[in-house]
Amino acid sequence: MIITMALHPTGHVAAAQLDQTIRMLIFVHALALACIPVQFLGAWGLSRRVTDTTRLNIVGLVLYAFGLIAVMNAAVADGLVTPSVLERIVASAGSQADIETWRMFSHYTFFLNQAFAQVFVAGSSVAIVAWSTAAWRSRKLPRGLAIYGCILGTATLLVLFSGHLRLDAHGFGAVMLGQSIWFVVAGTVLWSGAPEPAVTA
Repeated sequence: MIITMALHPTGHVAAAQLDQTIRMLIFVHALALACIPVQFLGAWGLSRRVTDTTRLNIVGLVLYAFGLIAVMNAAVADGLVTPSVLERIVASAGSQADIETWRMFSHYTFFLNQAFAQVFVAGSSVAIVAWSTAAWRSRKLPRGLAIYGCILGTATLLVLFSGHLRLDAHGFGAVMLGQSIWFVVAGTVLWSGAPEPAVTA
């Protein structure tokens, strides 16, 4: 996700750069789509390790999966639909009415992308708070990481719902960076820890 946001095209696109921009849009969003199953598997493994009596680990997994479905739709809209719309705009160069029609579709796709991105940010933020709380109670992750996760998730939700979080490449990238820090540290700690004993039925 960090690579996707780092390479994501931004700003006004000149006609001469359109083909390159379309290829880059498809590439970065295909990368993001390929990573989504991996992210779910990681979240599933994390949820199994930070179990506690409140089942917050399951709450976190369900909300994160819900968010991943939303961000998958956002990636499809921006990475697969938008390139086709851009190509239609270029192909309609001789008709101003056609250009305006396809620009309308482009704006609609952008708003659809933003809505799905908002759902992902909300779902993933609540999931990190749930996992951090479960980790605090179960002591399966460092207390500092649990505190960071609770602060990160809560602050992200506050900024999102206040309307001050722009989910462009920079805003969404900042959210991804903050969450990636949490996931990388949590994954490293769990990876280096002793494996859970097997449970027989």
